[in-house]
Amino acid sequence: MRTQLKLPAALAAAALALTGLTACGSSSAGGSADAKDGKLKIMVGGLDKVIYLPARLTQQLGYFKAEGLDVTLLTEPAGVQATTSLLSGDVQGVVGFYDHTLDLQAKGKQVESVVQLAQTPGEVEVVSNKAAGELTSPKDFKGKKLGVTGLGSSTDFLTKYLAVKNGVQTQEFTPVAVGAGQTFLSALQQGSIQGGMTTDPTVAQVVNKKIGKVLLDMRTPEGSKQALGGLYPSSSLYMNTDWVNSHKDTVQKLANAFVRTLTWMSTHTPEQIAAKMPSDYAQGGKELYAQAIKDTLPMFTKDGVMPADGPDTVERVLKAFNPNLKNASIDLRKTYTTEFVKK
Repeated sequence: MRTQLKLPAALAAAALALTGLTACGSSSAGGSADAKDGKLKIMVGGLDKVIYLPARLTQQLGYFKAEGLDVTLLTEPAGVQATTSLLSGDVQGVVGFYDHTLDLQAKGKQVESVVQLAQTPGEVEVVSNKAAGELTSPKDFKGKKLGVTGLGSSTDFLTKYLAVKNGVQTQEFTPVAVGAGQTFLSALQQGSIQGGMTTDPTVAQVVNKKIGKVLLDMRTPEGSKQALGGLYPSSSLYMNTDWVNSHKDTVQKLANAFVRTLTWMSTHTPEQIAAKMPSDYAQGGKELYAQAIKDTLPMFTKDGVMPADGPDTVERVLKAFNPNLKNASIDLRKTYTTEFVKK
């Protein structure tokens, strides 16, 4: 299926029935009937974001279908809302940031990354032209209003870490949930935020429209190491561990499809990748969209395998500011598996 919806998680199942899509089973963390039929729902924390491009691209290339899977991709503007959909059983998987698996383990929920799509955050801290003189590094976050996709999202996590690392306490600035795309651009233009963390294609539009500039770039391994002290595995396919263990055949097929896409991406140009995507994803035009993909490509893995030191970096970053995790004992081995991608 090639359908995307932008709905609150609680309405997702009802909307699927109303729009004539196939409803994929019960609300019990994705009932077993779904797996037998090969029907799955995956929630993405923003389908049109380049950081999550492998999800839609896998569908566009027909790789889900080649594995005998009937996958419906749903979309939420922020990863934290996608996680809510997974925990409530509305979807069987989420394409979102790996760091949520640690946060959820601290809250007693066992979720794991089964395909690690990216090795860096792919995030960029931008500053508006108006505020550029007074906001020159994270040391200047104090007293500022900074855009994030959603409160409790990975952009929120990373913004707080950058603040604390640079001597600014989390209560000394204001995170503002502004989503991505047009809502982020408007907030930056209107001055309701002085800066913020976002991804491509929004970054490309900020620069192209000359409404702001890049303050910190975490799209490349070098940028991630400079800002965060190491590789920071981000975009991933994560699922409830219980569901993974009871549906291994289905999870293997998903892993096969995603790894095939990552391999395809590593052997094709940004222009070729852009040409495979829906035309309405190129909000700022084809050339700008291809540029956005080019700038973001270094973040992706080629094989879906978790970077060796990645989980340690994520734990260190989260523990720097997150009171839930600060004194929690996290078993990192339970936050991801390489069983499926290595096959």
